[in-house]
Amino acid sequence: MTTVALAATDGMLHFELSLACEVFGTGPADMVDPWYRLSVCGPGPVRVGRFRLEPDHGLDHLPHADTVVVPGWADIDRDPPAELVEAVRAAHEAGARVVSLCTGAFVLAAAGLLDGKRATTHWAHTEELARRHPRVTVDADVLYVDNGSVLTSAGKAAAMDLCLHLVRLDHGSSVANRLARRLVVPPHRDGGQAQFVTTPVPAPANHPLAELFPWILQRLDHPLTVEDLARQARMSSRHLGRHFRSATGTTPLRWLLTQRIRHAQELLETSDDTIDAIATATGMGTATTLRRHFHRTVGVPPDAYRRTFRSRTRPTRTTPEPAPPRPIR
Repeated sequence: MTTVALAATDGMLHFELSLACEVFGTGPADMVDPWYRLSVCGPGPVRVGRFRLEPDHGLDHLPHADTVVVPGWADIDRDPPAELVEAVRAAHEAGARVVSLCTGAFVLAAAGLLDGKRATTHWAHTEELARRHPRVTVDADVLYVDNGSVLTSAGKAAAMDLCLHLVRLDHGSSVANRLARRLVVPPHRDGGQAQFVTTPVPAPANHPLAELFPWILQRLDHPLTVEDLARQARMSSRHLGRHFRSATGTTPLRWLLTQRIRHAQELLETSDDTIDAIATATGMGTATTLRRHFHRTVGVPPDAYRRTFRSRTRPTRTTPEPAPPRPIR
């Protein structure tokens, strides 16, 4: 079982803290059993927004967890508590995967965990993070950044994206998608997607592409082109591209490839279909094409991905662990 420790001190943002509790707390038994074992760690009773919280353990418990989550830090103009910074640094040195949500990145940066790394935080505070910590490469235009053992997210909804990304790494795409469905949130938004998208969730009744998205998803086994999509949407290819970028933050073909790879991941996790059959079912055409795109996008070949998510049990922290598949870009 993977243990998750949630750092809690006075001055944390309650939204990100409760979001992490919802994802890593008690999970549905029909998904994965056992689920994560979550504990809240703090120096004592803490004030989180308007709520008073009683932690399960002290901050000295953080180094004993497999994953440490640092929620948003409310007042970025104030240095985070030294005991929190030291506990987060100790957890990372002990081998924990350390994750910040929203402005929790300021805590990780203060601990030196982001030096020489790419990171993100809420768009309104990226300039301040870069000014205060010049050794950090701050990316203001992504939802989250996965550096392997250190991960950071942008604000609010992007924190959920990162938490679901962690579930996907640990338990596979199918489990993450089912959890997202239970939480009534989008199952997957690429970490590289822009923080600002003109229409992040198209309105079912009035968005120009509202009917096109489900039409595409039902035909992933077809060799669709931009012209096919434009014809179905009854608009020019140029207008299609403009509406697509407005709604998804990316181009039609890149979005389509992401959906094909996601579908391939689910089939690799849940079926015994051959790579050739999955290539056909996802519209990739041949196993060679699927392997090329899958390896470039996810970071491992389809066969290795299947072995990882069909039969793995998460190793203990003392066992060297292979690099996880990269998030879909």
